Amino acid sequence: MRRITRPDLPKATATQLSKEQEAADKKRHEGTLVPDAYWKLARQRNTIKKNVLSALQAMAGSRERCMYCSDSHGTDIEHFWPKATYPEKMFLWNNLLLCCTPCNRGKIQLFPIANGAPLLVDPTTDDPWDFLDFDPRTGNIVPRFSRAKNDWDPKGDQTVRILHLDKREALSAGYQKTYRRLISVIETFLNRSDDEEQFLKDLSDADDHGLLGWFLRGQGQTDASIRRLNDRFPNVLVKCKARLTS
Repeated sequence: MRRITRPDLPKATATQLSKEQEAADKKRHEGTLVPDAYWKLARQRNTIKKNVLSALQAMAGSRERCMYCSDSHGTDIEHFWPKATYPEKMFLWNNLLLCCTPCNRGKIQLFPIANGAPLLVDPTTDDPWDFLDFDPRTGNIVPRFSRAKNDWDPKGDQTVRILHLDKREALSAGYQKTYRRLISVIETFLNRSDDEEQFLKDLSDADDHGLLGWFLRGQGQTDASIRRLNDRFPNVLVKCKARLTS
């Protein structure tokens, strides 16, 4: 999973989304709103079908990966706050994500809340690696363990459970493949160390699943290859972190 930057929508698209929400709110207050049916109709209009979808696809990157798992192709628009339960957020731009079928099937209407806040990682507002961890041996995404609390992070725990991030073999295989590619790029640079810019580009190109965030900000900072890189080329690591957050 990777942290995703959400840009502002073009003014015309944002205005049309607001009008869609106003119309849905009116029906909701009248007691006639059926969220699934209303969304299905709105989904066919160009505001959503073309403009919003293309904006989400651009956010997801050239391969248009699912914003939750970063592995499967994102196939449709997903409501972070489920539209059936929270219809007042149905057309809010910051509530819309690009999601794959396996993640959507796992989430459905599951949306745990604690103290008014979601117990599910939103990759457009959260750094996933604050709550999640990666196990290179299995390729699984798992909850991050807090030594201070001596327990699993609750947000990470619910995210893994809801999206089945530790039970999808193809997903785990993809993460392991990306992990091996990143380690290979790092080790090659440690052996040659002749072109910093090419190294940073190679790292970015190899990172299909957002694991650079795990290496640079999560528990992956303890990985042997990253520790050697930090010992020998701390400035390169600083540049890499800066580019990751830019």
